[in-house]
Amino acid sequence: MDIARPDVSRKKRRRQIIYIAVGIVLLALVTMGLSRLKPAAPTVERSTVWVDTVKRGSVLRQVRGLGTLVPMEGSIQFLPAVTEGRVDKILQLPGAQVKADTILLELSNPQLTQEALDSEWKLKASEADYKNLQVALASQVLAQKSLSAQAQSEYSQAKMQSDIDNELAKLGVISQLSQKVSSQKTEELSTRNDIEKQRLTNSSEVLIAQLQAKQAEVEEFRALAELKKSQLDRLRVRAGIDGVLQEQTLKIGQYVTPGTTLAKVVQPQRLKAELKIAETQAKDIQLGQPASVDTHNGQIPGHVVRIDPSVVNGTVTVDVALDSALPQGARPDLSVDGTIDLEKMQNVLYVGRPAFGQEQSTVGMFRLETDGSNAVRAQVKLGRSSVNTVEILQGLKEGDQVILSDMSRWDNFDRIRLE
Repeated sequence: MDIARPDVSRKKRRRQIIYIAVGIVLLALVTMGLSRLKPAAPTVERSTVWVDTVKRGSVLRQVRGLGTLVPMEGSIQFLPAVTEGRVDKILQLPGAQVKADTILLELSNPQLTQEALDSEWKLKASEADYKNLQVALASQVLAQKSLSAQAQSEYSQAKMQSDIDNELAKLGVISQLSQKVSSQKTEELSTRNDIEKQRLTNSSEVLIAQLQAKQAEVEEFRALAELKKSQLDRLRVRAGIDGVLQEQTLKIGQYVTPGTTLAKVVQPQRLKAELKIAETQAKDIQLGQPASVDTHNGQIPGHVVRIDPSVVNGTVTVDVALDSALPQGARPDLSVDGTIDLEKMQNVLYVGRPAFGQEQSTVGMFRLETDGSNAVRAQVKLGRSSVNTVEILQGLKEGDQVILSDMSRWDNFDRIRLE
């Protein structure tokens, strides 16, 4: 006969509850522990990253920019069309060495040719009219001189006669009436003599005025003739300076209008570098600072001569004058690299410039541990930057090795492993 044992089943149920509770607690603890574990450090291949060592010493601070060689002021000559015309001959092609009087091309303009001939004939006719007027006025002046001389002679004779009559009247030889008649005639001829003198003076002034007016007309025709002749002569387009013909895109038979650029001549020996410097790096550039220009065929020393005050597309234009002869093959519009020396930084902590981060900013960089296989993220404060180096203000010490490559793929990790 079985005996009922209710305590056994109750104890068994209690043990089950305890086991379940303990299991839940253990599971929670395991879950909590796993959540607090750091993620495994990712592995990065060492050959894919750039590692540099922090150093202390002197650093030449520089900025670099791309640019081109451009002609200096006065070493480039644009040749515009002075008048309309049609291209008849092309005598020189781009790349040709030319002198100042070398004819590059010839234009034709029949209307201008006719206008030049007309202005020349008008000038000759005006000069002939001037000579005729000069002769006619000179004849008038001579006639007036003759009248004035005659009046002077008659007055002189009348004065002599009046003086004689005065003496004779005192002696009683002639009557007082005859003496008065003689005096009146003298006064009349004196007045006539003064009038003729004034007429002579006026005729000379009139001659000068009329000749000046006619001379002004002649000069007007002469200026017009010279202008047309100059325009006609400039249909034969000359280089203007010694140099190289750089541009000439016209075709024979092409019609051009005034102001059209016919050609461009430059002096390749007088070039400067026009560099484009990032606006963030251009603030410390000063006039006269030394520079170096790489033409890909040699380094040329130079110095800063102009800084554009405006910013275009995030860059500032800086002109660098070249202090030595250009290498063979240098020509306008040649692409160059330019480096400008800003200052010499003494006794500073520096490292190679990282692929990220601007000067005077704080960035996260991976610093290698002593084993050389692991790297941890460190917050580094950057100072002044150069072309290839940057100043370290805080976060690293001399001898530390840091990764300079772009590590943005591992922004979510504070530790990596190098293999």
